[in-house]
Amino acid sequence: MADTLQQFDAALARCRDVFAHKLSDYGASWRIMRPCSITDQIYIKAKRIRSIEEAGHAMIDEDVLGEFMAILNYGAVGLIQLELGWVDEPDMDAGRALELYDKYIAVTRNLFLAKNHDYGEAWRSMRVKSYTDFILTKVQRVKQIEDHDGLTEVSEGIGSNYMDMMNYAVFGIIKLTE
Repeated sequence: MADTLQQFDAALARCRDVFAHKLSDYGASWRIMRPCSITDQIYIKAKRIRSIEEAGHAMIDEDVLGEFMAILNYGAVGLIQLELGWVDEPDMDAGRALELYDKYIAVTRNLFLAKNHDYGEAWRSMRVKSYTDFILTKVQRVKQIEDHDGLTEVSEGIGSNYMDMMNYAVFGIIKLTE
């Protein structure tokens, strides 16, 4: 388990580094995104991964690893937006954005620890393609929930689905960098 935590934390650190650099380049421009747009952004990243997996190569110079990292980062953005709501103009400096990012990464990491304990690291025996399919399935679920104004009868909400997508993305990152 110690090795798993080191790998998980290393993957999270890579994603945070990218997130911080993007904040430097663009600021918190994502603050204008409504949750449905974030869901669609995750969808196009996962669809691109699936297309590359099926074709065996990419035509654009961005690899699958980067797309998994983007899914994790957009998931964190989605959780922030669910908490704060969207705005018409970016209203957050990089420090506050990273503070919120770290908050939701910690919550997602804790979810991983609980599920990894209960499932006995079953994710290690899975294929990367399955992570892609599970992310796409979670996206479809979130779209349904969004179409129902965020209401569910017995299912997990949007935030829980974002965290599951984030954890599947970390699994992909670990598998692709082992």
